[in-house]
Amino acid sequence: MEARENIVGQATEKVANTLIPQKNDKQRWWQQITEYSLIVIFVVMFLTMSLTVDHFFSIENMLGLALSISQIGMVACTMMFCLASRDFDLSVGSTIAFAGVLCAMVLNATDNTAIAIVAAVAAGAVIGFVNGAVIAYLRINALITTLATMEIVRGLGFIVSHGQAVGVSSDTFIALGSLSTLGISLPIWVTLACFIVFGVLLNQTVYGRNTLAIGGNPEASRLAGINVERTRVWIFLIQGAVTALAGVILASRITSGQPNAAQGFELNVISACVLGGVSLLGGRATISGVVIGVLIMGTVENVMNLLNIDAFYQYLVRGAILLAAVLLDQLKNRGSRD
Repeated sequence: MEARENIVGQATEKVANTLIPQKNDKQRWWQQITEYSLIVIFVVMFLTMSLTVDHFFSIENMLGLALSISQIGMVACTMMFCLASRDFDLSVGSTIAFAGVLCAMVLNATDNTAIAIVAAVAAGAVIGFVNGAVIAYLRINALITTLATMEIVRGLGFIVSHGQAVGVSSDTFIALGSLSTLGISLPIWVTLACFIVFGVLLNQTVYGRNTLAIGGNPEASRLAGINVERTRVWIFLIQGAVTALAGVILASRITSGQPNAAQGFELNVISACVLGGVSLLGGRATISGVVIGVLIMGTVENVMNLLNIDAFYQYLVRGAILLAAVLLDQLKNRGSRD
């Protein structure tokens, strides 16, 4: 009996060590260097832009910058969980567009803002649930699954809107995108709330610990008693709901649901997360890093617009940032293993 208890104890300890790997001094040093270097890069870039680009540091432009990153910031909070669990979601751009279109259509039909928002967010949650269920239970690769839903959901948006923008005239709905408190618009406050809420979820809850554990080692997580499939479904369901909420806010800002909105949005969100230290191999994420990654992406976009850089060249810059983010992630993974 005693020998059996020893075997069970050793197995449990082995699983725990797999789920929460112990870091040596060199690994801790490397992690600190990479975290601080990101902050230094942002500060240097921000100061450089402030000194060289006209009107960059003006209050109007700072508020405009914060507003422009509000959608990316919201979705990056949930994409962080997807990436940390070794998955990702390519359907977020299509979900934003579809949620905006659906919200506008329901609003025009019912003249009730609350019902329209609930319908759009519920639709986003359903899209996320389908993604999570197919990935977790049918074990289809996240790339294939979300690539398929990206096309399906985008197509549904064009079908239900007949390929046209769906305008709205409700003052209550439009106020969601224009209402300000203390001089700061509502979308910015919502984004700040997302940073806080999902930061707490990641660092202070079982849900966050399970997400990181699954990303670190799914099989060991399963042996430790974590319901891997259910956790993955919840990750994608929350991802879909928050993405739909971002779509509703975008529709409110532009006073219409646009079926072609947010094209390429998913790449910006993933770039921001990876720049912020979220590992593509799973198991590592910090909300502070994601915030810095979002700010870097938003600052670059803002400066390109202020300098009137042609949209074609902006594609090149975004692609280069994504490539740099992936290379940085590889370097961090190698450094932590050496």
